Amino acid sequence: MAWSPFDEAAMRRALELATRGRGFVEPNPQVGAVVVRDGEIVGEGWHERFGGPHAEVIALGAAGPKARDATLFVTLEPCCHHGKTPPCTNAIRAAGIARVVVATGDPFPAVAGRGVETLRAAGINVETGLLAAEAERLTAPFRTLVTRGRPWVIAKWAMSLDGRLAAAPGQDRWISSVESRGLVHDLRSRVDAIAVGIATAVADDPLLTARPVAESTAGPRQPLRIVLDGQARLPLASKLVQTAHDMPVLVAVGPQAPHDKVAALEASGCEVWRGDAADTATRTAALLVELGRRRLTNLLVEGGPTLLAGMFAADQIDEVWAFIAPLILGGGNAGGPPPLPDVPRLAVEDVSFPGGDVLIRGTIGGPMITSPACRESRSANE
Repeated sequence: MAWSPFDEAAMRRALELATRGRGFVEPNPQVGAVVVRDGEIVGEGWHERFGGPHAEVIALGAAGPKARDATLFVTLEPCCHHGKTPPCTNAIRAAGIARVVVATGDPFPAVAGRGVETLRAAGINVETGLLAAEAERLTAPFRTLVTRGRPWVIAKWAMSLDGRLAAAPGQDRWISSVESRGLVHDLRSRVDAIAVGIATAVADDPLLTARPVAESTAGPRQPLRIVLDGQARLPLASKLVQTAHDMPVLVAVGPQAPHDKVAALEASGCEVWRGDAADTATRTAALLVELGRRRLTNLLVEGGPTLLAGMFAADQIDEVWAFIAPLILGGGNAGGPPPLPDVPRLAVEDVSFPGGDVLIRGTIGGPMITSPACRESRSANE
């Protein structure tokens, strides 16, 4: 279908609005909506918070009587079932909308095409597929939760130009810049959980919190902090354990983890999840399913290299944030992932330069959707 420039601009506005819900709406998807009449935007909205009104309802409310015979642009197929809110299809029909343009379908089984069918049965002209790739990328975490039963997994690491993931003992522990670390804290504030391996937890003694929490960008909660710790070795004196009563900590242990250590962690306020599998890969996969059962939508994995390498090998990584600092630390690779027979290829979505670092962001195995800044950077170099 040939879309007009105005149609595309309206849907891009809806996509832009949808991103404002990131960190607030999960496990729901980010959705934006725009109401257009006579070539003018008369109402717009986005899903602002889990349990709150959907984007379509907010946009229609903003449009008021001007919604009659207007066009609704929405980034995700409108719902047609009763959940925490009534069906959006009812609100669309009641408002007198004449045309609905949907970017992409909703994979949730209670919707999955029925929203479009319901609107068409009511005599509303429904068109689909405008900026579908962008909308599917926006809702990728939600889609992964619905279709694969696990969270969307973001791998993050910082490294030097010569491939070192950590400085030598006694040196400054930070490879990345202050600006890069600020981006990481903002990312932490928008995910449901952060995971590290036991080696990283022991070596770095991290808090794994989002600091500071910026009201303009942060989600409504601190993430669940997870340690993959097969033998329950997490020290009781660690910052994670010491703050477990204030912010949740989940320690994922194996079937052979000593019961006394598990009991001590639980007594200190940690939740202990015991996997049945003896091997780490199978246990990690089971943990992801457990997190999906709890409806966690975004999981940030911050290391270490052994955990990251294992998850890459098991095809459990969906998105990458790789910070490359302009440093040559020398001494060989400080624990980087080993070579893999089938190296996953990153579809680069954005390249930026926080504090002089290079931040490369992209997805594994998905379509390449570059940001405007990245497209401009490429054009300048071609």
